[in-house]
Amino acid sequence: KKDERLSLLFPRIYAKIIDIGNIQRQNAGRIPTIRVKGERHMKFRKLVSAVMSAVFFVSSMGITAAATPETVQDKLGAIEKDTYGTIQTGALVDRINKIEKDYDGSHRSGSMMARVNAIYNEVYTNSTKPSLLADLNAVEWNIGHEVSMEPVDSRMADLEMSMMGKTGTGTYKQRLTALSKASFGTAVLPLDQVRVPADTLVKIALVTPVDSDNLKVGDTIRYKVADDVIVNGKLVFAKGLPGEGTVTKVKQARNFGRNAEVNIDFNKTKSIDGTYVDTHVGEAAKKEMKSLAMAAGASLAGIAVLGPVGIVAGAFVHGKDVRLPAGTELYIQTKADTTLYGVVTTQAQ
Repeated sequence: KKDERLSLLFPRIYAKIIDIGNIQRQNAGRIPTIRVKGERHMKFRKLVSAVMSAVFFVSSMGITAAATPETVQDKLGAIEKDTYGTIQTGALVDRINKIEKDYDGSHRSGSMMARVNAIYNEVYTNSTKPSLLADLNAVEWNIGHEVSMEPVDSRMADLEMSMMGKTGTGTYKQRLTALSKASFGTAVLPLDQVRVPADTLVKIALVTPVDSDNLKVGDTIRYKVADDVIVNGKLVFAKGLPGEGTVTKVKQARNFGRNAEVNIDFNKTKSIDGTYVDTHVGEAAKKEMKSLAMAAGASLAGIAVLGPVGIVAGAFVHGKDVRLPAGTELYIQTKADTTLYGVVTTQAQ
């Protein structure tokens, strides 16, 4: 009878439910619940127990990461947002002059596009050497083993106060050189290229709370790397680095115990060299999340693995809304082999 009731209640996914523990039932025995034994499972509570009022789908069908901005306005806005925290206002020429002065101390000649491309490459591009953002990430991680999501201006000021007791003067490049020497003893940081294999696992924590009442398709879900990821002795994803996911489906809770559903594609995660890497929830990430749940000793009603569509990181309780607080931890993985600059950890500190 239990099987019959569940199959009627969840006809489309019942056949895929993996039974991990004992099923409790509420509302005349029709809806399974989740029971977490004791209070010792803090790690698991971040992952699941705060979410037990709904169904939460993490899509593994990756959406292509946002392309590099192409227009003068878009590229300049991206640099300004990462540098100052907000896109600046005013005439484009004045804004370009300001960003050039702050980074380099002088103005370039040439077209607006050429000038913006030059500063964009300095800040973001890792080709023959690491970018400015890669160097800043390395210095910050070496001090506190975590990277901030704050803009460049705030991060430099905070590092200077922490290391030297006062904020520095000069251009961002000059100030970063001083920080590099203080942190590593050299202006040339121990950053080397490393091949990061596809399916490399990355543990993440939500920054944006997820609430089915307030979300719509297309909304951005911000998250951050929860633990360092080291490949062949090189740090490639540092704790605190940001990522962005996209809401692909929202279904509100309905009568008869039908839960809300939220589909999220965690599709781009920033590495320590500043590169956004394509990520998704693949088989390795699903397996890790299931292992984490089982290791925590929880008695789950079920985790439904829906083949190519995704994994339910929640349970079927009461037909209520999806609510995941900031700090909820999940796993994702890299989609393809990627070459990145990483901090040589044996030379750090």
